[in-house]
Amino acid sequence: MCRSIKTLREPYATDVTDDDVHAAALQYVRKISGFRAPAAHNAEVFDRAVREVAEATRHLLDHLQVGAPRRTG
Repeated sequence: MCRSIKTLREPYATDVTDDDVHAAALQYVRKISGFRAPAAHNAEVFDRAVREVAEATRHLLDHLQVGAPRRTG
């Protein structure tokens, strides 16, 4: 789908910045909307979508558990 979006979790990436997350969110919104830059009447909803995708991405990255959970018992 979005070949320019990089994997942002370890071990593929370390020290992921907010700029990295924003860039990935922007690429995603551009791809699904079909617009590189929205028209003025769509700018607010486009920018909101980028912010929301970035927030969801950050939440995902902050809560992912990489590797299998340890077994107890």
